[in-house]
Amino acid sequence: MENILSIDVEDWFHLMEHPSLPGPSEWGKLPSRVEANFADLLGILHDHNITGTCFFLGWIARKFPHLVKMASKAGFEIASHGMYHRPVYKQLPSEFLDDVATSRKICEDIIGIAVTGYRAPAFSITERTPWAFEKLIEAGYGFDTSIFPAKRDYGGFYVETLSPFIQQTKSGSIMEFPISITKILNRPFCFFGGGYFRLFPYPLIRKMALKVLNENRPLIFYIHPRDIDPEQPRYNLGTFRNFKSYVNLKSTERKLRRFLNDFRFTSYREWYKNNKERFINDEERSESR
Repeated sequence: MENILSIDVEDWFHLMEHPSLPGPSEWGKLPSRVEANFADLLGILHDHNITGTCFFLGWIARKFPHLVKMASKAGFEIASHGMYHRPVYKQLPSEFLDDVATSRKICEDIIGIAVTGYRAPAFSITERTPWAFEKLIEAGYGFDTSIFPAKRDYGGFYVETLSPFIQQTKSGSIMEFPISITKILNRPFCFFGGGYFRLFPYPLIRKMALKVLNENRPLIFYIHPRDIDPEQPRYNLGTFRNFKSYVNLKSTERKLRRFLNDFRFTSYREWYKNNKERFINDEERSESR
């Protein structure tokens, strides 16, 4: 089965909510590492003949438009990660609509191609923000991958299916791709992105990935450029947050290369193109009810 690979294109200081972290007004004063890290990450994927989807933070796309062009030219789908890495549940519906519409337009203006995909910062569409899907449709998006179907600090959203599905709203429908989780002792866990991928040993990750595939679901994997940068500056976020944010940075590239050798990946756009028939039928059945 083809799986889906994505990159959340952020810099080393785009971590989530902590008193010591700088706000957007200070980001431009900090030394950026995203250019080198992103180029290294694309190089690793090129070595394995793999492309995927790049979710660009709007702030990054506006400051480094050449990175958006570079990814698009290399065959990657360009998508939106919002403007300023602000949790969805801390925004009003009108603020969120402006955020996702602005970030989408920035990317579209750079590459001249429609941007249809969105991922919320830290998967922060939750059961407190059911209006978010309607606003994404209003902003012109065709798919979302913000649902994290397990408990986490900034997200967590219960869904009946762990497979990709069509989300129906008052504003229309949007394709939803829940982040891949699998259950151990009936408890959901994620092994396939960010700090989860850095934390767990590779044999366990591979075993859990095969479990997902045996359930006839695509593996949805995500990574950040900073995940392969052991030399990045570090904030003092407290013992637990420091561990989550910086664990195993030195070994992630080696682990990633093993992962790319063992599994096939593509973009959200290509995966949907190859599987859209079953979802078109699902949508027709839903509309006929």
